[in-house]
Amino acid sequence: MSEFINNQTLRQNKLKELILKLHDGEDFDKVKAEFEDHFSDVTATEITQMETALVMDGMPVEHIQKLCDVHAAVFRGTIEEIHQVRKDEDMPGHPVHTLKLENEATQKFLGENVYPLLEDLDEDKLTQLKEAFIKLKGIDKHYARKENLIFPYMESAGITAPPKVMWGVDDEIRANIKSTINLINSNASLEEIYETAKDAVHGITEMIYKENSILIPMVLDELSDDQWQQVLDSSDEFGYFLITPDNQWNSATKETSKESISKNVDGMVQFDAGALTPEQINSLLNTLPLDMTFVDAEGKVRYFSQGKERIFARPKTIIGREVSNCHPPASVHVVEQIVEDLESGKKDNEDFWIQMGDQFVYIRYFAVRNNEGKFLGVLEVTQNIKPIQGITGEKRLMS
Repeated sequence: MSEFINNQTLRQNKLKELILKLHDGEDFDKVKAEFEDHFSDVTATEITQMETALVMDGMPVEHIQKLCDVHAAVFRGTIEEIHQVRKDEDMPGHPVHTLKLENEATQKFLGENVYPLLEDLDEDKLTQLKEAFIKLKGIDKHYARKENLIFPYMESAGITAPPKVMWGVDDEIRANIKSTINLINSNASLEEIYETAKDAVHGITEMIYKENSILIPMVLDELSDDQWQQVLDSSDEFGYFLITPDNQWNSATKETSKESISKNVDGMVQFDAGALTPEQINSLLNTLPLDMTFVDAEGKVRYFSQGKERIFARPKTIIGREVSNCHPPASVHVVEQIVEDLESGKKDNEDFWIQMGDQFVYIRYFAVRNNEGKFLGVLEVTQNIKPIQGITGEKRLMS
């Protein structure tokens, strides 16, 4: 029997079967004995897969949550293996530490500011409930970091289903939070407000458990320290919910190894974020709905894009030409002043806008500098913004 159970799929099914027996009320000692009879060991990955399978099969998360103590007793040290305090993840500033802090703060916020209102909701409490839900909208920062920084690494490791399911639930939570606020603003019935708010809170609570007990153990087994460093380095861009993390943690290999989602590939140009082939770069720049011209630090034209609808003519013969020679004598002093102001640091950009026939042309000049602040040249961006000026309302569907 033990040889038969060693098959990975059957082991997974057996683990799931044991948990379902516990859930259905079968005698604890009997289940424990059956477990010990079939398994001499069990890995953290198997337990994580088992819990994930139960969720995907529709078992309510709170049922699994209630079984955590039973898990620990049956599986002895294996649950501790999953939920062990790891040195890095327990250090302030590590992305996992921050996720957990946010989840703790969210639970506390719900307990202090939302649950008491929903227990006996009446008209007098709607203003407080609205304020609480406006605050809850900030949970989008927490979800956005997870979706945009952690999910890509999961997908690159072949873990594709859980991120898709979890992102969908995140969006439902976002929608329910927004709907609760809108219902209060529109003087909807107390019953409708209560049900929508309850759905939002229930979703948030379930997501906290899924993240703490399923997502985090899963990604700790998959992401390297270098990848966690990438997550940390990009986290501030999205922001945080209810807390300000103490960014003390840094990968031990931060200075010696940089691992990104895009790998080094021959023939590709590496960027700060990603890599493209020369053909992709050229086509991408020519697809932008604007014109770009770059003049280097020596004042020579080095590049211009070639979109379908150019505003100003740009013959290829200007490549390598002094930019001052590309303008009429009467306007050269203006060009030189722009370059001088941008190069000196007096300005970072200079903008102009002019009417040209039926076009309203927006012309912008930007100083281009490297990470050390060294001046590399000037970028001119030209765009007909008249169609943009005419946009009103919203468009959320494809035409």
